[in-house]
Amino acid sequence: MTTMSVAEAIRTRRTVRHYRPDPIAPETLETLLELAMEAPSSWNLQDRSLVVVTDPARREDLAWATDGQPQPREAPVMLVFVAEPQAWRADRTDIFDLARRNHAWNDEFIAEFAAASTEFQRSLADRDLLREYAVKDAMLAAAYVMLAATALGLATSPMNGWDETKVKKVIGIEDRDDLAIALLMSVGHPAETRRHPGRRPLTHTVFRDTYPKPRAS
Repeated sequence: MTTMSVAEAIRTRRTVRHYRPDPIAPETLETLLELAMEAPSSWNLQDRSLVVVTDPARREDLAWATDGQPQPREAPVMLVFVAEPQAWRADRTDIFDLARRNHAWNDEFIAEFAAASTEFQRSLADRDLLREYAVKDAMLAAAYVMLAATALGLATSPMNGWDETKVKKVIGIEDRDDLAIALLMSVGHPAETRRHPGRRPLTHTVFRDTYPKPRAS
């Protein structure tokens, strides 16, 4: 396991499309998954899950779902980030009990928090925003994975170009309209070195207090 600061992980992370076939050590993968689930989630709903795909045949199926991209075939691990927009309707006793045992929340806070979070989620449902919020939470977990993987000496590729219906079929949730695919990500040992292409200066992308108005032509 490498030792790397958060700043170093952010600056050195690159998207890698080609991987060596070497497996990821089980303890390293377990650490990566634990760190992924440390990501924040709205109202601590933890309304995102990970499907860890290591079986070669199923990874081949994910290659089919991504229109033949190489990452699922080459990387020893594929992560499918599943957003759970309806998670707020389920029993959350375990979440509250854990917070109570960790001395993070007391009974009064839990009662108020449960009522407020339910009201908020209902407002999202009324505005058809439940999926959007759950996907946001899943993407936060994905960001944690990319940085944690870099710190652990691994490479990742957050993937576009996949078909949600096909991905759902591959991981066995084709009949679950209540779930959404947020992201696919490959994880493994890099078989290529990617140089940083650079980023625009902050003067181009960071603004103070308000977003700038378009310049007159």
